[in-house]
Amino acid sequence: MTTVVPVEKKVLHENQRIAGELRKRFEEQHVLCLNLISAPGSGKTTLLEKTLNCFQKNEKVALLTGDLQTENDARRLAVYGFPVQQIVTGSVCHLDGKMIERALEKWELAALDLLLIENVGNLVCPSSYDLGEAAKIVLLSVTEGEDKPLKYPSIFVKSDVMVITKIDLLPYVSLNLERMKANARQVHPGIEIIELSCKTGDGLDVWLAWLERRRDSVRERLLCARS
Repeated sequence: MTTVVPVEKKVLHENQRIAGELRKRFEEQHVLCLNLISAPGSGKTTLLEKTLNCFQKNEKVALLTGDLQTENDARRLAVYGFPVQQIVTGSVCHLDGKMIERALEKWELAALDLLLIENVGNLVCPSSYDLGEAAKIVLLSVTEGEDKPLKYPSIFVKSDVMVITKIDLLPYVSLNLERMKANARQVHPGIEIIELSCKTGDGLDVWLAWLERRRDSVRERLLCARS
């Protein structure tokens, strides 16, 4: 009897293989890779702009940004002086390991210590595709409603951090912020939560401190490997 393996299962299996190879490369080269995921308009690109603006120009940072069409985000991010590549996916609603592998052919990983990936705006499909990242980060704006973690639990379960964006709009939206956080912790009790506004700067220091802690952990592993 012949077993028919669904095409989707084959695709995901192949992606896991590539993601595993990418993760091994990142670890060997001591590169911290982070995968930022959200619905469209939650503020991924703006957060990356604010982040890059806080970095020294000699930081070993690069960015990959995914969209179905246009190179708008890459142009926005390139002005900060760090290497940026746009991945145009066409009709594909997520980045996958093969896209990341292909993009990295243009760069020398040994020259980096931080790779930031801005995924396609979507809370569903990107959750199924491992990119070899050290952590997924899900962004959720206060304009989206407190029930999103319950409606789209997979990405919240798989993310290390939930960044709640646009908190400057809280006085103008009918959102129960504590319920939003409780819903996220209902599906992922250990998820870290950061609240921030890129407009006012509130909470950006918390985000940058979290990022620096993760980078420090990679640096410590590098020092141990050299000793």
